[in-house]
Amino acid sequence: MNIRKSPLAGTSGQPSLEELALINQMSQRTLAAEEVYTFGVRLCDNQVDRDGERFPRETLEELAPLFVGKSGIFDHNWSAKGQAARIYRTQLVLEDGVLTAAGDPCCYLKGYAYMLRTPGSQELIAEIEGGIKREVSVGCAVKRAVCSICGQDIAQCPHEKGQEYDGRLCYADLLDAADAYEFSFVAVPSQPEAGVMHKSFGKGGCGVSDLERLGRKYLEDLRRDVICLGALADKSMDAGTLRTIVQKLGEEELLAMRRGYEKAAGQHYPLNTQLEYGETRSVPGDGDKAFLI
Repeated sequence: MNIRKSPLAGTSGQPSLEELALINQMSQRTLAAEEVYTFGVRLCDNQVDRDGERFPRETLEELAPLFVGKSGIFDHNWSAKGQAARIYRTQLVLEDGVLTAAGDPCCYLKGYAYMLRTPGSQELIAEIEGGIKREVSVGCAVKRAVCSICGQDIAQCPHEKGQEYDGRLCYADLLDAADAYEFSFVAVPSQPEAGVMHKSFGKGGCGVSDLERLGRKYLEDLRRDVICLGALADKSMDAGTLRTIVQKLGEEELLAMRRGYEKAAGQHYPLNTQLEYGETRSVPGDGDKAFLI
């Protein structure tokens, strides 16, 4: 089973002596530090992604050694002309205090990639550092995709990804990593968090930066707002379905949904002033009792 999953590309610049030694194990000649540009890539994580699938931690651990030595290309176009970078080491990173939709601690597979500083690569380096080339997707193979509800093959069981059954979200666990092919710069990744990782403001420089944490909390709060407003504005929308939908959306889409739901909720529940100016207060009807304070 071949899988392509997308996250964001990290710590960039000139390699240390230790990093350079790892890079030179892959090169045909000994490279100097000033010839090399390095950056970190969040390859994939154990969150449920836009496809209703996820890599459990065990699968990420299996993928870690398989991605070492693999190329960075564009849009999963398997052509030698598109080879731009190469992964020289990987690391499994735990995110303190962050839980997945499955309820377990969030972790992700980080790749450390390098490319040569040449006249032809300067534009790509500038785009990485400028945040233009950011999102990435991985190409790999797993042997099984198992339903989170019944434990059977997701293609043969009666459950549907993205739906809730007795309060449990249905998704596919991707198990038994078989191979890793490449990572690609893409426009829209399957995994919203996957991509190039820039300089960390936290201690150690190898985890998620404070800026990334704030951004993630902002999105979580924004999704929560949309779910609450959606429940008020559209009684026909199931909360579980809405929760699944918003997990797949980015900031601009979430903001647009929030504006729409705010407008609809305002029409259903118009705000009245609590203070009365020269008016006779009427006795509220049954329909108003829920809003008395």
